[in-house]
Amino acid sequence: MGKNKTKELAVLAVLTALSVVLAYIHLPTPTGYLTLLDTGIYFTAFYLGSQSGAVVGGLSGFLIDLLLGYPHYMIYSLIAHGLQGFFAGWKGKKRLLGILLAGVAMVGSYFAAALLLGYGWGAAWAGIWGNIAQNILGLAAGGFTYLAYRRSGKR
Repeated sequence: MGKNKTKELAVLAVLTALSVVLAYIHLPTPTGYLTLLDTGIYFTAFYLGSQSGAVVGGLSGFLIDLLLGYPHYMIYSLIAHGLQGFFAGWKGKKRLLGILLAGVAMVGSYFAAALLLGYGWGAAWAGIWGNIAQNILGLAAGGFTYLAYRRSGKR
């Protein structure tokens, strides 16, 4: 493995760990809690692109479910947040479409997961608003963090 690949792998590992730590921050809402997991995913996708966004998104979603005791959601989170990171990393003229698809992929994946896990239509529909709110919060916080980082001149 070359030096650049090792550095890239190390950066992805740090961003994955940071995203997992952000997921431990719970913001109470009237219907449950929002986490900052999506903040790390969006920052990574904006900073490093689709492939890195998919890796960090999928791994951090997978790991946080393992660590918080939701092993039945691990595969669904891998897919949901992996797709979220992939689409969010689209650049140029496809950026807005990618952001929209990132939200739809995450919310839709968790909707399908609720049905596939046997929670029923009521639970699937009830989870939509919380997932939309978490996605918007992550997009705003991750986007602003990326803009602040870019303006700082660090590269």
